[in-house]
Amino acid sequence: MTEGPDPGLIPEHLHRVLGSSWEIETEGTRLLVRNTRGDSPFVPSSRTLRWRALLAKLENAYTMQGVERAGCLPLRWGRDTDLVVSAVQALDPLLKDGAGITHRQGFLPQPVIRFTGRRDTHGRLLDGFLTSFVNISHVRQIKDVREYAETFDGWLSVLSRIGIHARHITVSGDLKVWYRREVAGVTLRFHHAGLGLGDIVLLWNRNNPRRWAVDIGSGLERLAWSRTRRPWPELVHGPFSNHADPETLDAVRSAVLLLGHGIPPSSRGAGAAIRRLVRSIPPDTARFGLSSLCRAYHRHWELFTPMKLGWPQITVLLEQEIDRVNLK
Repeated sequence: MTEGPDPGLIPEHLHRVLGSSWEIETEGTRLLVRNTRGDSPFVPSSRTLRWRALLAKLENAYTMQGVERAGCLPLRWGRDTDLVVSAVQALDPLLKDGAGITHRQGFLPQPVIRFTGRRDTHGRLLDGFLTSFVNISHVRQIKDVREYAETFDGWLSVLSRIGIHARHITVSGDLKVWYRREVAGVTLRFHHAGLGLGDIVLLWNRNNPRRWAVDIGSGLERLAWSRTRRPWPELVHGPFSNHADPETLDAVRSAVLLLGHGIPPSSRGAGAAIRRLVRSIPPDTARFGLSSLCRAYHRHWELFTPMKLGWPQITVLLEQEIDRVNLK
């Protein structure tokens, strides 16, 4: 069997691509990459970008590099996961089947659903985590480790266009290969001024190790937070954060995404996520009506992909499901 990429080459190629402005330290399989100007103070931006403007800046920055925006994956998935949980699933045919094709390549702003966000001892999501968010990624098939390093360099340029500068970025992790069924990989994580921002993953198919890919990215919401360090609930939910608790807002926001993609509530499969979310919405909140919330979140999700249902239909479906749960 042909061997996969040699992760030991990553430091060398990062050094070649990034140049003398970066320090690259290794200790065994551990790696640390930091900018030589990393001790300069970080001053959060006082200018908040609207979601549309932030997305446009990211897309334009990638377009300048010749990287096209890819269409979103369907939210209902059905392979390994009921729902799309990461933009890297765009590479499933390449990484899981060893085929020479992918579902998508390029700049991919992908709405995803995850119930794995970190929580406090009371079960509340910690700042920086959401059940639904936009996974901002660059996913692509590559032929060598040099292209992996170039992808990271391109990402730094994209970040600089939105006010997240390279001098405050550090990259760290373990070059030891991990294995998950058909896929092997190496994951490095990057931080911005102490805040975890995302990761860059070198991936390949174990049965056809010449099928290589790279996935680098973050969350759109986390990028906005990193720029300004505004209070997390206010940044994500806007003025609604003053009128409902973050758990309720997170549940409605996520349910709107699911229902808007034509996924009905159910006891199994993708629709089970909606019923799980509904249990987090207090009945008293629903009695006042959810139309304002549904309208706002629907407008947000439509920035990334067309919704199959309008916000009035979503509102009715969500309120009916809340009533059904509370009448039991």
